[in-house]
Amino acid sequence: MPQSGRIAIVTGSGRSIGRAIALRLAEDGARVVINYKSNAEAAKKVASTIKASGGQATMVQADVADPVQLRSLFDTAEREYGGLDVFVHNAYGFAHGPIAGASGDDYTHTFAAKSQATFAAFREAATRIRDGGRIVYISSSATRFYDPSTSLYAARKSVGEQLVRHFDREVAQRKVTVNSVLPGPVNTDAIQPILDMLADLIGQTPLGRLGEPEDIVDVVAFLASGEARWITGQRISVDGGLTA
Repeated sequence: MPQSGRIAIVTGSGRSIGRAIALRLAEDGARVVINYKSNAEAAKKVASTIKASGGQATMVQADVADPVQLRSLFDTAEREYGGLDVFVHNAYGFAHGPIAGASGDDYTHTFAAKSQATFAAFREAATRIRDGGRIVYISSSATRFYDPSTSLYAARKSVGEQLVRHFDREVAQRKVTVNSVLPGPVNTDAIQPILDMLADLIGQTPLGRLGEPEDIVDVVAFLASGEARWITGQRISVDGGLTA
């Protein structure tokens, strides 16, 4: 198994894409630290599924926008399993609406909390991840096209992509790779409230459908494996051709 003996943290892994990533890494042999902010029941189900299949998992409640709680997440990986080899930063947060309709508080929350959380996560990972490790940032294809409903969200995700482009150089000497994955619209509970808004995007997608979590997971699992050793600093779109 490609992750046998390795330890992984997946932020926001109690639901949706994060859940699917955690399950796949565990299936590939990783011991997984499942992170959740508030839904303990959902995270418990992920951990139970992994354990029922013979895998190892532990749960950590942590708001990754809080540096102290974020640090505890990494501490748990080291304390429970002895280190860290794979870090997938997936924690989700979405702000709807155009810039003209956004408030100062919307902007502050988007960048002071969400973008700072990505910066803090990379800074923590820089000293925690072992040589030959893998870091994957889950961004969004929204950074590659215009949609007035995603202005602040796209801008915030773009910050993370730029951090990846610089961070990869800082850890490359230790054979650590850092990449961004840019999913298109994916069929999860998170997008159900805005499904009608996505009809045009689905119509513009050459493969003609919403993505499924497994479409994203396969790419993340590859980037987290040894086979991806020669890929770093990249933005990889997984969107059915939407932004091609």
